[in-house]
Amino acid sequence: MKMQIEPFALEKWQNKHGKQARFNLADTCADCMTLEKLLSLGSASHEGQLAELLELKLTYGEIQGSPELRRLVAKRYAGLTADGIIMMNGAAAANALVMHTLLVPGDRVVSFHPTYQQLHAFPTSLGAEVVLVPLRPKNRFQPDMEELRRAVTPRTKLILLNNPNNPTGTLLDKPMLDSIVAIARSCGAYILSDEICMDLPADERSDSISSIADLYERGIATSSLSKAMSLAALRIGWIACHDRDIISQCMKMRDYTTIGCGALTDRLAAMALARHDSILAHSRQLLRTNLDLLKKWSAEEETISFIPPQGGTSALLRLPSIEGSEAYCKQLLTETGVLLVPGSCFGLEGYVRIGCAMNPDVLRQGLERISDFQEKNSSTAGAGVP
Repeated sequence: MKMQIEPFALEKWQNKHGKQARFNLADTCADCMTLEKLLSLGSASHEGQLAELLELKLTYGEIQGSPELRRLVAKRYAGLTADGIIMMNGAAAANALVMHTLLVPGDRVVSFHPTYQQLHAFPTSLGAEVVLVPLRPKNRFQPDMEELRRAVTPRTKLILLNNPNNPTGTLLDKPMLDSIVAIARSCGAYILSDEICMDLPADERSDSISSIADLYERGIATSSLSKAMSLAALRIGWIACHDRDIISQCMKMRDYTTIGCGALTDRLAAMALARHDSILAHSRQLLRTNLDLLKKWSAEEETISFIPPQGGTSALLRLPSIEGSEAYCKQLLTETGVLLVPGSCFGLEGYVRIGCAMNPDVLRQGLERISDFQEKNSSTAGAGVP
């Protein structure tokens, strides 16, 4: 039987319109660095590091990932060793591998919604029964634990999380994660948590978010260098889990899908993680600078409400006057060159998603043009899409 999968609305939107944008406010990566910048963060000279890369033989690399890279990743988790890490081509590939490994047709899966589309569409394509637990605007997109308890039954195989959430910026703190773990443990369900923005809480007083891999024996965390570490081009992500049986099962499936991540990207990723603190400090400063910009801007915009994220690199803008978010974003792009993501990509009409960690100058200029667009079309906004 041919696998049936729905189009990935977010990726299709980005791929179609990204090159047209002069001010890409849809991007959720922390402002991506150059290779020169990455090399400049090391203690050795540019020439020495470049010479090392030029001597590197471009093989598949070590299949699970080099021991050095996996050791550096494992340091991000409590008591985890390199044996509990599998390197992947980005977090999306990591998520897909885990779901493909664990799920068979008929399995019951529970996911919050809205979320990254992969986390509900992909298990559906595998024949799983996916139950969505809504994140409601009236609760500022915080999950209702009673709704989750009702959704989880003895048949539930997997609970899917995205922490911090994309697109809402909602953060699951440790007490909430402990409650989710208790619910999962009651039926023996696995928890897969996409933690690609785990290192970017919005509150500077709290610079850590608990990983599900550290809280639950059946917890599986995925992440990558794309967002917080500003290195999307490397396409390096990973699976982290204390349960060696899960790691073994995933490696069996990985042999059919991934082989290796490549010696060059493995080496560059290890260089980056060796400079983790420096890169992350810069990304956090970008995020918090931009959140201040967004808060000040939205306070002056009568027609736009900004929902400050608790973490991560995405947030929602509420535009009560619009009926069609895709039509709004298309017209905004055509008239101003500003790219946002329509809420329809996440099943959220009346909203648009905005990135929060790009170059602040790009954000500032983009926001100015949104203001001009809103003012220009204010006379017709009440009738629907400007």
